[in-house]
Amino acid sequence: MYTALRLQRQLKRGEAQVIVVDPEPYMTYQPFLPEAAAGSISPRHVVVPLRRVLPKCQVVIGEATSIDHAKRTASIKTLASEEEGTGAIAIHYDELVLAPGSISRALPIPGLADYGIGFKTVEEAIGLRNHVLEQLDIASSTRDPDVRDAALTFVFVGGGYAGVEALAELEDMARYAVRYYHNIAPDDLKWILVEATGRILPEVGEEMGRYAVRELRGRNIDVRLETRLETCEDRIAVLSDGSRFPTRTLVWTAGVKPHPVLAATDLPRDGRGRLVCTPELRVEGVEHAWAAGDAAAVPDLTAQEPGKECAPNAQHAVRQAKVLAGNILAALREQPLREYKYSYAGSVASLGLHKGVAHVYGRKFKGYPAWFMHRVYHLSRVPTFNRKARVLAEWTLAGLFKREIVSLGSLENPRAEFELAAGTGRHPEAS
Repeated sequence: MYTALRLQRQLKRGEAQVIVVDPEPYMTYQPFLPEAAAGSISPRHVVVPLRRVLPKCQVVIGEATSIDHAKRTASIKTLASEEEGTGAIAIHYDELVLAPGSISRALPIPGLADYGIGFKTVEEAIGLRNHVLEQLDIASSTRDPDVRDAALTFVFVGGGYAGVEALAELEDMARYAVRYYHNIAPDDLKWILVEATGRILPEVGEEMGRYAVRELRGRNIDVRLETRLETCEDRIAVLSDGSRFPTRTLVWTAGVKPHPVLAATDLPRDGRGRLVCTPELRVEGVEHAWAAGDAAAVPDLTAQEPGKECAPNAQHAVRQAKVLAGNILAALREQPLREYKYSYAGSVASLGLHKGVAHVYGRKFKGYPAWFMHRVYHLSRVPTFNRKARVLAEWTLAGLFKREIVSLGSLENPRAEFELAAGTGRHPEAS
């Protein structure tokens, strides 16, 4: 989206046509997903509608199933082609930009596919929020102690940004929500973070990672380092240290892998499945093919050790998009290309409301200053002034009024109520 946005601003009239293909009609600003799950931001403001911000581009809502770069053709499966039963359509191109990002990397752990919950999309974030609040309702209304304990046990696997921020924000929200339940106390909730390595949040440095562990444990969150999930069959999370936790909530954030569409191309990939790129963001050894973001293995020209690649994060992806758009324009106009070269500024992470850690330009921050830096940084990076203003307004209102703790689980199956009424004549009791 960032590449197309820059291209539409700088292309001359009639110079080129930009076609944007994506399965969703919006771009998700993923760093805001934990706050959306906690109810601090409306889910509508975490996404950027493509048709609104790219009026000079042709937006095609569909999924690329394969790409034959030798023939300069992409096979696209759209909603219309599914309805018509005609199969994928072919889109021909002159220049190809591949930036599909990454997907959750699920391991073959027994029960994970049946009970695991991901945290990569806005739908998963809102679904997880509804799910957590529904568990409080289950625990409040059951007389079975086993059902209650499982409902109030929340297991998160993965100690990176997604896992730590999601757990911290949701724990914050749930601790606030239980004040409205007459028979649930904050200490009844059991939150467990499982991390296979010896530290969490490696991006913020070892010292800040240790502080984050102390902060989470101080909130009665059970942080298990150097521990793996062995199985979660029958809704029982079994860890490598022998612990067993009956739970109705297992959130999987243990890593990502390149988008499957990369394997359906004739472009060169590295051992991890990412596209091999030059510093100019061209796919190595191939003309007229470009890549950026999580899908691209781009050399890090600022690294001390040779052969190091840019980390797959938003900080690099947004800046790569700027260079990529400029290089495409330069190639069209037969001008010299520019290398992508950016020194990593640091990292910020939220640990819930008014709590955070940061390691920026060699300086370390924690607590409220780090949390404030986290908000300021991401507010400056979320695209379009419209989104910036709406997010800022929501944060301001959240500081003046109480949290919203309502669960809208019916959003995930909006026809359920009508199907019940049509099939049985019954209707859920209105309140």
